[in-house]
Amino acid sequence: MGPTDPCNLKDFSSCTFLSPLLPVPSLPCQPLSHVGTFTIRLLQTTIFQNTSFADTEGLGLLEDIELGSFDKHTWSVHLYQPWVHSALPRADWDIIENLIKMHFHEFNHVINAVAMQTDVPYPFVAQCMAGCVLYPNRTSQGFAYVGYNGQDFLSLNTKTVTWAFSQDTKFSRYVQSFLENHTTLRELEEMIFNETCVDEMKVLVHCGRAALERQGEP
Repeated sequence: MGPTDPCNLKDFSSCTFLSPLLPVPSLPCQPLSHVGTFTIRLLQTTIFQNTSFADTEGLGLLEDIELGSFDKHTWSVHLYQPWVHSALPRADWDIIENLIKMHFHEFNHVINAVAMQTDVPYPFVAQCMAGCVLYPNRTSQGFAYVGYNGQDFLSLNTKTVTWAFSQDTKFSRYVQSFLENHTTLRELEEMIFNETCVDEMKVLVHCGRAALERQGEP
């Protein structure tokens, strides 16, 4: 796992299902009073029960502040912090929610299709950790990792939109090839990691100023 990872995939459950933080007062978006490195993360756990059913959980974090979660029952995103609601226009949140749902749908389809082709036994667990880092010099970098049954599995080079496997198995090679040749997913990944993630995080960092500064207090 990379240096920006908040937790190891082997202990992913400890940081995926956190209880929501208490909301902070909604304040006008202003720059932070200190410069730092900020990371936004989207965490996903999908349990593939059989060939026709997958159970997905998702959580979004700015540093350790929970932004929202994905409701597997309604397939919708619930935002937790008041300043998150006001940070972006409703139309932007609709686009982000649609991107997240599209990712979950396409990811689950790909993994399930390859699992059936390679005779992977059910049930199994796939986990994703993805997002971007904003550095003090205002440069940024996206990242994405996939885990399989608690082990590192694949990692994404967000600049070239290519995947490298951690486990050299028939399953990992098939998944890698499938992901890289899946046009819809490649276009989605390129948009999310090289445009949407960084642009929206800059706004969230400004609008979450009070919560981030409170978090940084000793």
